[in-house]
Amino acid sequence: MAALALGLAAGVAQADPVEGVWQTQPGDDGAFGHVRIAPCGGAICGTLVRAYGGDGKPRETETLGRRIVWDMAAEGGGAYGGGKIWAPDRDKTYASKMMLDGDRLKVSGCVIGICRTQTWARVE
Repeated sequence: MAALALGLAAGVAQADPVEGVWQTQPGDDGAFGHVRIAPCGGAICGTLVRAYGGDGKPRETETLGRRIVWDMAAEGGGAYGGGKIWAPDRDKTYASKMMLDGDRLKVSGCVIGICRTQTWARVE
């Protein structure tokens, strides 16, 4: 039993600090979502797990369950890079990076010289 408990504790200790559920900032249409950040292969990815309309009420959408962050690599010091992010409000994919600061995650991305930045808040 002790070995099993130590093994489980080691698995928890190895979890990336960015893992969890994050609330996005509202997009152009006022809608926002909850994104679950988790490992995928050797990278970090994020999947839209909840969606909310501009009125703050939950809504069903075809984008639920869609991966919106992928191929992020930890660079140390809370920085992640080399990934992509898809913005549902503009239906655009951006070359992206992230910076973790406690319970805030600064997510930024650029496409053809046009950049956007949001700060997401940890939900779980």
